[in-house]
Amino acid sequence: MDSCVAAATAVAEGWEPAFLHFTYGQRTQERELKAFYDIADFYGVVRRLVIELPHLAEIGGSALTDVSCPVPEGRLNRDEIPVTYVPFRNANFLAAATSWAEVLGARRIYIGAVEEDGSGYPDCREVFLRAFDEVIALGTRPDSSIRIQAPLIHSTKAEIVLRGVELEAPLHLTWSCYRNSVRACGCCDSCLLRWRGFVQAGVPDPIPYETIPLGKEER
Repeated sequence: MDSCVAAATAVAEGWEPAFLHFTYGQRTQERELKAFYDIADFYGVVRRLVIELPHLAEIGGSALTDVSCPVPEGRLNRDEIPVTYVPFRNANFLAAATSWAEVLGARRIYIGAVEEDGSGYPDCREVFLRAFDEVIALGTRPDSSIRIQAPLIHSTKAEIVLRGVELEAPLHLTWSCYRNSVRACGCCDSCLLRWRGFVQAGVPDPIPYETIPLGKEER
């Protein structure tokens, strides 16, 4: 959902989009790929690239890629980094995105990173993205002028939902669940964050849930 609204923001700001997606052995890999193609079709995006990063699953260390490590029940008010964190994932994503941006002559990389959504992922912080801007500046051609745009970085999920509605983003085509690919589980961190956002925004969530997370919004 965050990536979709970030893409909608890029379009609204007048950029011609090129869509990039990563598969890295995540549990809902096929469902996320479907969402990518559906959203790309919605916006009529011609330039699309899907990159496989199997080494992230081979490295392990995350419940998203290691089936022997169960995805825990959602808990939004946690202090520790959750086991669903994929070590240094966004750095891998941004490195590949920078390579493609340099070839395309693109000047902006939009990413749906959100700092304040309760996930606790260190590579979703603005300080990390600004540091990566410096890496890009040092490691690309001097005339590249590529910068990272994270339009939702300080938004709440409710604000993201409302922004998506305002931009007429296809929220019904998005997928957030860490566990399931047919009906969202309604129990993982990502489902709880998404559900709470829709509830607080006063907007019905258009995707199906296996378990409606009633009473779990502040857990």
